[in-house]
Amino acid sequence: MIPNQPIGNPVEHPNATAVLFLGAASVLCCGVLGPVAWAMGKRALDQIEESHGAYGGRVQVMVGYILGIIGTILMIIFGVLFFMILIGGNA
Repeated sequence: MIPNQPIGNPVEHPNATAVLFLGAASVLCCGVLGPVAWAMGKRALDQIEESHGAYGGRVQVMVGYILGIIGTILMIIFGVLFFMILIGGNA
């Protein structure tokens, strides 16, 4: 038996589904949600690590976290392109 191992199945992290949803929404339609998914995902990953197995849902949180990063990058790229079009006209 492993010491400090919680008994029973791990409980899914309370924010796992929310992080996944926000990350997916940031890539698909609303880039502003990217930083929110990124921050919530980082916090949830830290809490999952600190729980030593009491929290599950790591895969959901990781996917949402990565999608949040991608959504943030896409938001920045599209913002820069939009700004360049505004300044330069129809180049």
